[in-house]
Amino acid sequence: MMNMQSKLIISTTTELVRISPTKIVYISSDGNYSTLMQVDGELRILSHQLGQIEKMIETQLRNDSNNFIRIGKSLIINRAYIYYINVAKQKLILSDAATFNYSVPASREALKQLKDLVEKEMK
Repeated sequence: MMNMQSKLIISTTTELVRISPTKIVYISSDGNYSTLMQVDGELRILSHQLGQIEKMIETQLRNDSNNFIRIGKSLIINRAYIYYINVAKQKLILSDAATFNYSVPASREALKQLKDLVEKEMK
């Protein structure tokens, strides 16, 4: 159960984003920037590298930080929205099976590790 109070605050010199972790589908790396995809389909460009955001998630969300998984070099996903993994086709679909469905590229190795992780959690 995710703490209802917890919000991730990402602040830069000129702006601040305060968002509930359940509203984050994934965060992808784009060089020195990161793109945050929200459940409502809004994209937010953040002037932080993925590693910096990963640290923010860990320090601010504490127990809830394990809801997010870093995949490879360029992606942090919300594990609640893992819907479909196809290692051979290098395809990952993040969806709530109702309102949104995002296909995000990831390496075979990253997807294999993710698939193994999800399978372990079932046991």
